[in-house]
Amino acid sequence: MAFGSFDNGSGRSHTVSEINMVPLIDVMLVLLVIFIITAPLLSHSIKINIPQVTAQPVEQEPKIIDLAVDANGMLFWNEQAINMDQLKERFAAEAVLDPQPDLRIRADLNTRYEVLAQVMSSARQSGLKRLGFITRPGSDAQTPNAAENAAAKGDSPAPTAAGATGSTQTQPQAGQP
Repeated sequence: MAFGSFDNGSGRSHTVSEINMVPLIDVMLVLLVIFIITAPLLSHSIKINIPQVTAQPVEQEPKIIDLAVDANGMLFWNEQAINMDQLKERFAAEAVLDPQPDLRIRADLNTRYEVLAQVMSSARQSGLKRLGFITRPGSDAQTPNAAENAAAKGDSPAPTAAGATGSTQTQPQAGQP
């Protein structure tokens, strides 16, 4: 349906190319009414009492087994001497615990590797999974006991991180730089 003017003098009719806004406004008003009605329904809430949990996780620290091996191959389970057969029995007893204990092996510098290999093999066969070694710094660094022994013999002690040991610093007196 084309709208034209009543002026037919030219014989050509012109169409009106404007958008009819009335249907768009009607749709917008219907949507506005729907949102006005449904908005209060969406904000309605139901109060529910939910139980509060105050439990904290239980942290279990595994037991630590200190296994020492001296230069002669003697074994010490937490400072008690044992032999290899007793060691295997204790490993089997400790492997079934939950959580498994940490096995920390301290070996003398002159311990044969064969003894350490037997200890590690029996720990692995019994099912222990947590195995570690306790080491000391190299021979070039003095331990605190070595520094005390050197001082008792009259040797000069090793320097500390501060640069000097046993020295005291004096405060400058008034008038001195």
